[in-house]
Amino acid sequence: MPGLWFEEFEIGKVYSHSITRTVTEMDNMMFSCLTMNPQPLHIDRHFSARTEWGQPLMNSLFTLGLMIGISVNELTLGTTIANLGMTDVKFPAPLFQGDTVNVTTEVIAKRESKSRPEAGIVDFHHKAFKQDGTLVAECRRQAFMRKRPA
Repeated sequence: MPGLWFEEFEIGKVYSHSITRTVTEMDNMMFSCLTMNPQPLHIDRHFSARTEWGQPLMNSLFTLGLMIGISVNELTLGTTIANLGMTDVKFPAPLFQGDTVNVTTEVIAKRESKSRPEAGIVDFHHKAFKQDGTLVAECRRQAFMRKRPA
């Protein structure tokens, strides 16, 4: 299913995305290694066992990417030009291996592009929750979106 065109976004609309994802040890190890992040909180089970978490934390940048990625199929697949920025990124609770993530996205603003008449800017507020409803991540994202072709 293609993403939405700029004109189709409604301010205030909240999308509860249908895709969910259980995060794994392999996700954590691979992402941390690919991004050259040797933080033992993510990749060393014995080190993590001695922390207040008692187990490895999922890499927060993986969590951020997963949260936004889950929204792509229903919102921006093939209709985005670029991400313009992410702000107010927060991780209010830990995400652990074996947790299942679900995501909501609210359209919080939109405006026509001043420099490109075939595009507009949409502001999203993404939220990721684990299976028990605990908020584990959120951010605001600005996306440069295509208008419907004439």
